[in-house]
Amino acid sequence: MNRQDAIAEAFVAARRSASGLPDYPGTLPDSLADAYAIQDRALALTGGEVAGWKLGKINPPLDGKLGVNRLAGPIFADSVHDGIGKSPAMPVFADGFAAAEAEFLLRIGRAPDPAKSSYTMDEAAGLIDAVHVGIEIASSPFPGINVLGPLVTISDFGNNHGLVIGEAITGWRDLDFLDWPVALLIDGVQAGGAIARDMLDGPIGAARFLFETMAARGIALRAGQWISSGAVTGVHEVPVGASVTATFNGMQVSCSIEAAQPK
Repeated sequence: MNRQDAIAEAFVAARRSASGLPDYPGTLPDSLADAYAIQDRALALTGGEVAGWKLGKINPPLDGKLGVNRLAGPIFADSVHDGIGKSPAMPVFADGFAAAEAEFLLRIGRAPDPAKSSYTMDEAAGLIDAVHVGIEIASSPFPGINVLGPLVTISDFGNNHGLVIGEAITGWRDLDFLDWPVALLIDGVQAGGAIARDMLDGPIGAARFLFETMAARGIALRAGQWISSGAVTGVHEVPVGASVTATFNGMQVSCSIEAAQPK
């Protein structure tokens, strides 16, 4: 077994058993190609349906070194929950890392051409048929996943462990939602607030990045898949038992946090 396979197997086994990994299970990835190769191997091992993709920001100075300012990871169908009129319980790895993020969720309405490698913002927006408010649950069996940087994050599914889908935004194409005040509250206390216009080139830019990145990786996207476009207010760590609410200019979506159980 080569190094990339061994790392992927360790992460997949830990996720299935809902157990922690106190140390990174191998030599750290040293390039985007290396990190995504580990992710690809873990995807093949997991075999679950991919219902969408999460995007995360790569901060300076690493964005300059790596040549990209975002990363991508898969969202599995069995971790996606309806948050309209309900507050689902979202599992996290109790012995690993756990956080909640207020995000705009974009739904792919028409599958991008897998041979097309470059998109304008208008072309990217044209492939989206809905935008919803939501919460991404970021969790990994490895507690140091964020501390060790974006390549480590990529290698464990981009640190994703779930999505809560809230209500759709009417008239989203006018892009007024970019200036909506967004806040994330943990147990009723605000943990962060911001607007989406301050996020790199915004949620549509996140979609454009994903379309281009997946074309380069040779991964076909499908209509109906979700794009979790990035943490508007930041990455906020949450303990087991917490309640989380994200507000978007009067719209809101909520969930509770529970410990993941073995599958």
